[in-house]
Amino acid sequence: MDKIAEMLTIVRNGSQAKLEKVDLPSSKVRESIAKILTTEGFVRSFKIAKDSKQGVMRIYLKYDEQGNPTITNLTKVSTPGRRNYVHASQIPVIRSGTGTCILSTNKGMMTGHEAKKQNVGGEFICTVW
Repeated sequence: MDKIAEMLTIVRNGSQAKLEKVDLPSSKVRESIAKILTTEGFVRSFKIAKDSKQGVMRIYLKYDEQGNPTITNLTKVSTPGRRNYVHASQIPVIRSGTGTCILSTNKGMMTGHEAKKQNVGGEFICTVW
């Protein structure tokens, strides 16, 4: 089971159902993706609660004034069966800059814009808009 795809599906389904928050198991990779989604303005915030196992991550979803979710599309690009790597010069611009792509680089998880600035490529995890 792909843990990143599971996280993206939970967030996507929660925003389409107009939920205030979604809960999912925590991990460092999921935490770094949630941090990027928060800084880019797609979700309000997230918290991690420790429990006896691995911890629970609670992501608070964000909506506009009309009640529409800020995340309209959340798509996994690289899968365990078919990894998708991009060079720094090949990082795509998503929706004319209104969306973002998330990459896993040797310097950690970052957006495509940050990766271009630092001139690093990596695994193309997902796109968000």
